[in-house]
Amino acid sequence: MMGLGTQEIILILLVVLIFFGAKKIPELAKGLGKGVSEFKKGMNDIQSELQKEESKEEELKRKEADLARREAELNKRAEEKK
Repeated sequence: MMGLGTQEIILILLVVLIFFGAKKIPELAKGLGKGVSEFKKGMNDIQSELQKEESKEEELKRKEADLARREAELNKRAEEKK
């Protein structure tokens, strides 16, 4: 798939100008900008939630490993007392 060239962009802009008129273009651009901004915000929110979940999982794994180590130490001490 090829990118848009200068001629294609000019043609698209002319079609938009003819279709919507000069007065509507700023409103459309503003709406488009808000939409893109909301999309980026949503993506950032999702990314931060995923990072929080990953850190929670890592913390849980560390705690499980610590509990396993402590259990092994307790079992070793119990065996030594026997």
